[in-house]
Amino acid sequence: MRWLGRLFNTRDRLVRLTLLDLAGVGYLVFCTQAGRTPTVTQWILAVGAFAAALLLHRRPVANMVVQAALLAAAIALLDDIMINQVGASWALIEITIGAYRARTIGLAAGLLAVVDLSNTIGAPADRVAAGVVGLALEVGIPLLLGLVIRANWNLARQAQERAAAERRQHESESRAARADERSAIARELHDVVAHHVASMVLRVGVARHVLTDLDPRVGEVFDDVHGTGTAALAELRRLVAVLRDPDGVRGDAALTAIEPSALPAAIGAAIDRARQAGITVEADLDPAIGSLDAVRGMAVLRLTQEALTNVAKHAGTSAVAHLVVAVRDGVVHWEVTDTGRGGVLAGVPTGGGVPTGGGLLAGLPTGGGHGVTGMRERVEVLGGRLEAGPSATGWRVRTALPAVVAASDLAPVRSVPGEREAPSESPAPEPV
Repeated sequence: MRWLGRLFNTRDRLVRLTLLDLAGVGYLVFCTQAGRTPTVTQWILAVGAFAAALLLHRRPVANMVVQAALLAAAIALLDDIMINQVGASWALIEITIGAYRARTIGLAAGLLAVVDLSNTIGAPADRVAAGVVGLALEVGIPLLLGLVIRANWNLARQAQERAAAERRQHESESRAARADERSAIARELHDVVAHHVASMVLRVGVARHVLTDLDPRVGEVFDDVHGTGTAALAELRRLVAVLRDPDGVRGDAALTAIEPSALPAAIGAAIDRARQAGITVEADLDPAIGSLDAVRGMAVLRLTQEALTNVAKHAGTSAVAHLVVAVRDGVVHWEVTDTGRGGVLAGVPTGGGVPTGGGLLAGLPTGGGHGVTGMRERVEVLGGRLEAGPSATGWRVRTALPAVVAASDLAPVRSVPGEREAPSESPAPEPV
């Protein structure tokens, strides 16, 4: 029935008038009274009505006047006035369903009634009464039909407007709620986390200058902690800026990766930075990663950043890194392999692991770090297990993140500061 509703749409007026004209031609050819052949006058008036309906389909009032005049002529000249009666009645329907004032509709209905009753001038009373009753068919029904169609249009339009208004209100309330949540998180990060990290960085900086006679290894640890803390503060400021004004950093794919749909772009940005560092990166990314939940999506991004940093720092620019991220049955399979030298490097924790680095942070020392600890913690908190170590051609690190993680498993536990290096896009050492 949808096509029937469209047939009475204002934009399809020409279509329905064309169908009406074809029906009129069929009537003249097949359904004239008593099988008589239509006269020349009847054809002339009918063709005039057909042509007026098509030529004046954008001007219903002018069409109504022409159809009424042709009906008056038919009443005076013809015995069979069916074609002109239908044409005039339909012109009244077009005026009624159009966006016209009630006065215009009333004048059109009055004109058609006067023309119809002109046939009863000087006729007996019973014929006049029959003509008045006939107005119910020739004027009343077209008027009623047009008003019903017009009312249905108005109701449909109002329903669409209400739905659009409710949708806009819902979106506005959702945006406001998200903004409040982001502001609350930003306040906590700024007032609590950033304050403590700044305090630790300051204390380490003071210790570096006060304790002048230190073992070089201790000094290296101080440098590492100070650099990592400084970078963490910078990332915290960036994250607070994102939370307070997401539109202000929309061009940075890594920062907007909080949204799952931005994950492919964020991983691509990490790959581009690794390539700019001089290493060759081959990526095999499953398009389904764009639909991952935010928690696992962020984990994939951080793991990728850390692993590619490790390749750049320890495998050398001659190495080739191969990144694979696939989603199978809801499980995220992630792996990075490289063609480095494949031996156990200094600073890698016992028990296996990839050569770790500071996470794409310029200026950090290149000594042994603890990034693998953070990678392992991030994977374990999501119910997975990180496998890292030498392979036949270099190094390999891989994991599988389960499809479902219980909410209780995501409760954060305080970690020991300084035991890991933060990736470039990480705001601070991640709690697990």
